[in-house]
Amino acid sequence: MEIVSSNKSFGGWHKRYRHRSQVLGCDMQFAIFLPPQAEQGARVPVLYWLSGLTCTDENFMQKAGAQKLAAELGLAIVAPDTSPRGEGVPGDPDGAWDFGLGAGFYLNATEQPWARHYRMHDYVVQELPALIEASFPVSDRRGISGHSMGGHGALVCALRNPGRYRSLSAFAPIGNPLDCPWGEKAFARYLGEDRSSWREWDACALLASAGERLPILVDQGDRDDFLETQLKPQALQAAARAAGHPLTLRLQPGYDHSYYFIASFIDDHLRHHAAALL
Repeated sequence: MEIVSSNKSFGGWHKRYRHRSQVLGCDMQFAIFLPPQAEQGARVPVLYWLSGLTCTDENFMQKAGAQKLAAELGLAIVAPDTSPRGEGVPGDPDGAWDFGLGAGFYLNATEQPWARHYRMHDYVVQELPALIEASFPVSDRRGISGHSMGGHGALVCALRNPGRYRSLSAFAPIGNPLDCPWGEKAFARYLGEDRSSWREWDACALLASAGERLPILVDQGDRDDFLETQLKPQALQAAARAAGHPLTLRLQPGYDHSYYFIASFIDDHLRHHAAALL
């Protein structure tokens, strides 16, 4: 790994690294916040944060305000990028912002030219945690959360990999990508036109056969511009209810899709994860 930057924060350290990903076939960057307990001999648990469309590892770390409470609780936070990048990595042919670079959708693509690089699920679930746990004073106690596309990613990563994570939450997730424009566009290109294969990457479909009942906390703003057309939390709630899966869905009055919303409720999510991880 090559260190990109290092900043002291609330007694801990926020660091950014670059490394070569064998899974994605390109160089990747990630950010990690190590709380002060990590310098005191403790192997601390890790919350993995998956960001939304157009974001990088920097958005959450700079805007969410999570470091203060994470330092108090003794939680590390890891924020990967949202897609593969670099020379030879294909983006959207029309330059659109909702597909390709910055929009990996945390799945394993099967269609060309995307299948070579767009394997963000394997990267987030397997390769990156193995690197983190081998390189830093952290344990294998993992939680996962995210926002929008990253909320979809967090749900799918946990639901597809029972036992891998001890806690799960999301902010304004794309809960039913099988039935929204963002999801339909991405899945058709990454996975092909056979919609039956898309179910492996849809939280609503996965809830029906989930191998464990990991409690889910979801916050959603009721002034979110994407609420009805893209996010559809009512579909996620209905699927959880039908499966008997524990879901706490909080509709927050007046809040939108921005990091102002995330910063307002991030402490609740950190405590939700800490209750399971510590």
